[in-house]
Amino acid sequence: MKDKFDFLDALQQIARDKGISVDTLFDALANALVAAYKRMPGAAEEAVVTIDPDTGDIRVYGQELDEDGNVVREWDDTPKDFGRIAAQTARQVILQRIREAERDLKYEEYAGREGDIVTGIIQQSDNRYTLLDLGKVEALLPQAEQVPYERYEHGARLKAYIVEVRKTTKGPQIVVSRTHPGLIKRLFELEVPEISSGVVEIKAAAREPGHRTKIAVWSNDPNVDPVGACVGARGARVRMVTNELRGEKVDIVPFSEDPAEFVMRALQPAKVKEVHLDEETGTATVIVHDFQLSLAIGKEGQNARLAARLTGWRIDIKSESQLAEDEAYASQEWAEGEWVENEAGEMVWQPAEGGEAVSAEQWSRGGAEESPDAAVAAGEPAAGDKPAAGTDAAASADSAAGGDAAAGGDAAAGGDAAAAVAEMTVDVTEAATESPGPGSEVPAGAPATETAAEEVER
Repeated sequence: MKDKFDFLDALQQIARDKGISVDTLFDALANALVAAYKRMPGAAEEAVVTIDPDTGDIRVYGQELDEDGNVVREWDDTPKDFGRIAAQTARQVILQRIREAERDLKYEEYAGREGDIVTGIIQQSDNRYTLLDLGKVEALLPQAEQVPYERYEHGARLKAYIVEVRKTTKGPQIVVSRTHPGLIKRLFELEVPEISSGVVEIKAAAREPGHRTKIAVWSNDPNVDPVGACVGARGARVRMVTNELRGEKVDIVPFSEDPAEFVMRALQPAKVKEVHLDEETGTATVIVHDFQLSLAIGKEGQNARLAARLTGWRIDIKSESQLAEDEAYASQEWAEGEWVENEAGEMVWQPAEGGEAVSAEQWSRGGAEESPDAAVAAGEPAAGDKPAAGTDAAASADSAAGGDAAAGGDAAAGGDAAAAVAEMTVDVTEAATESPGPGSEVPAGAPATETAAEEVER
């Protein structure tokens, strides 16, 4: 009897130390004793073990069941040496149950803490992962959740964000992150009382780990400045967050329910002139001054990327000069057509309205070359002809003079070449300086006479 009481005292002491209920230990022990009883020769097919919680008395009852599973007969079938079997089984079951209970308690402690921040001590670090000691359990910081170029020294304290809690046979596996945007929110909650009390809210956050972070804050109290509350006196609060992030820059912008105003604020420190929103495509076209373009885009486009993630809009940034060029380009009229391959295998431009195709060489020179007939129709000399100054006027003068130039040509054919040249010079001069009325005279020695004479000599 004394041994039974000692057994009960030991179970109760274990239950208190490990945080396990006595009933849980009794149930586990009873199930283990049933399994041990069925391995004995002559044991009933069905049996149940009872443990008296007051006296510690252990009994085994064999059972006979009908087709429906109901008990039709039950008898006491406790073996004589069952006490020794019970002691050995109890030791194994209790140890196993203690380990399972400890694993369950650890899992339940962290199961609902996804999204929380924890502080651990770095135990081990390699190329695959880093282990953090959280006290009762260890957290796993995978390589994908680590900040690039961030070194984790053994024994250093580190804050991390819980992203997942897995239940395994060896206990809970806690996966933490140093790159998650939620880490920023939790750090500000620790440093800014207005955020933890709900007066100030972090509406959105965008982060490029190790480089820069943007957060949009909103105040539920009109008397509280959300940006000033996060920055703190002389930047003390935001400096604590930056130090924990090991020098990562943090931009704090006020949130706005107006999308255009929110996009404008998200691009700070650049000054935005205007914002045009296209809700169908989700694009925000931002216009800035020419000297603000590089600041709005940021280093390697970082400022624009973070602003796009923060607002949820696709941001297209243009300077004033670029906008003017685009408008001028859009106002131009363009020929309609397509590039096709002709019979010779060459690519030519075929106008949509029909007509002669234009080769690539002609296209590069600015269009198709005009044909000789078109040039003649336009009043231009055809290929191979030499242009003559005042040709049309000379023709009119010839007609008005009644064929003086022809007579001069006959004289030249008669052998008097000098006289013919002189007569043609006079005719051309009269044509080049033709007056409004017929019969007008040209003064001798005029400059136009010399120019025409030189043209005839050439």
